[in-house]
Amino acid sequence: MAKPGHAWSRAAAEQAEAEEDEDPLDARIARTGCLEQHRQLQECMAERQDWRYCQEELRAFGACMARRQQPQ
Repeated sequence: MAKPGHAWSRAAAEQAEAEEDEDPLDARIARTGCLEQHRQLQECMAERQDWRYCQEELRAFGACMARRQQPQ
């Protein structure tokens, strides 16, 4: 069992705490590198209340996600 004074155990505890507060979907999207595009789309949707007015943001997010899914 790890001692609480070890740096790696503190770092792991802090990361676990941060992950508990974070939305799981946001965490998954953040790992793709497309979080900013996703947030812009969410902001547009909150403001306009109709996805048809958010086509530019939707295309930007979709393009980002498509780039991340291409094999390296």
